[in-house]
Amino acid sequence: MLKWLLVLFLLVLLLGVAQPKLAAWLRLGRLPGDLRFRLRGREYLFPFASVILLSLLASLLLRLL
Repeated sequence: MLKWLLVLFLLVLLLGVAQPKLAAWLRLGRLPGDLRFRLRGREYLFPFASVILLSLLASLLLRLL
C-alpha cells in the first residue's frame, strides 16, 4: 500500500512540474469551448473542452488496458 501511495505521489509531482510544457505542446486551454477572460488584471481560465478531451482519452486508454 505504501509503495502505491509513493508512486502516486511521484506521478502527481512529475505531472505538476511538466504541466506547463505539456499544456503548451498539446495546446490545452486554447481549444474552442475553453473560456478565458480577464477581470481586474487577473486572468481566469475555464478549460471545459480540454477537460472533456482528456477525459475521453483517459477512458479510451483504460478500456484498452
